[in-house]
Amino acid sequence: MTTKKKNVSEKIADLKAGVDWFYSDAFVLDEASQKYRDLTKLAKEIEHDLAEMKNEIKVIDEDFSK
Repeated sequence: MTTKKKNVSEKIADLKAGVDWFYSDAFVLDEASQKYRDLTKLAKEIEHDLAEMKNEIKVIDEDFSK
């Protein structure tokens, strides 16, 4: 069984869907705390991925500047 790693765009879409859940009719108070923790973890993953992308772009930019 292979697990496909989600890209940043997919993670952002998941984050948006999770936030939208809080405003939807599907909201359940008993699930809110865990959902919030999960979304916080996802947001940190996105921040990490974006920081890695930024560093990669800097390296590429430095290579082209030579």
